[in-house]
Amino acid sequence: MNSSWSRFNITSIVLGFAFLYLPIVLLVVFSFNESKLVTVWGGFSTKWYGTLFQNKGLMDAAWVTARVGVISATVATVLGTLAALTLTRYTRFRGRVLFSGMVFAPLVMPEVITGLSLLLLFVAVGLDRGFLTVTLAHITFSMCFVAVVVQSRLLTFDRSLEEAAMDLGAPPVKTFFQITLPVILPAIVSGWMLAFTLSLDDLVIASFTSGPGATTLPMKIYSQVRLGVTPEINAACTILIAVVAVGVIAASVVNKRREVQRLRDEQAAQRG
Repeated sequence: MNSSWSRFNITSIVLGFAFLYLPIVLLVVFSFNESKLVTVWGGFSTKWYGTLFQNKGLMDAAWVTARVGVISATVATVLGTLAALTLTRYTRFRGRVLFSGMVFAPLVMPEVITGLSLLLLFVAVGLDRGFLTVTLAHITFSMCFVAVVVQSRLLTFDRSLEEAAMDLGAPPVKTFFQITLPVILPAIVSGWMLAFTLSLDDLVIASFTSGPGATTLPMKIYSQVRLGVTPEINAACTILIAVVAVGVIAASVVNKRREVQRLRDEQAAQRG
């Protein structure tokens, strides 16, 4: 390999990662800044984290965001898994194309249009905007991501395992919970993590569907940033980054261990 070409590749990778992650690193560093001026380093301090936890507005928004994220991700995971099973196992039924299009439409739909359409729907049915409407909106747009993740796993699933279980007398429901579900569980967990992360990150759709007492953390941060960035905002964003990073790492470790265990079981079965 040409050394100059190798240096070019290394430089390109370094510059690319710097472009992506340097702003995040600076945000984390300045969250420990002693000075109230976010652009002037005044020494190391963790006082802004203490101030953050005393900020009732941010804490209330964080609690709303956490509840919306957990509930919407859980419901979206159940619905997305059922949709993936339907599209994978029932390849021919009337309205399949329409059903598939409705499931995956939020993937390509601009968030502004999704938020506006949901707002018009809630107004039309007379549903007051608040915690419930934000949760329903997040379920709507995150369910399709879960369906994509679970469907990709089901497409490579060995159906002979289910057939063997049913030949041995297991009913379909028992076969699903004891055979199918454990195999696709890593994909389901990944889908839940993705839906939860998307809920934490959402600003546009929540802005259309939220109401009094249902302000999410991204909305609160955005409203305060418009008046000027404060060290408290840096601290809040750092905690969000940490939560997402820990969740992603934990999911990766669990999936890796399951994959290793699955390979060991397959090798043991082949030896037996």
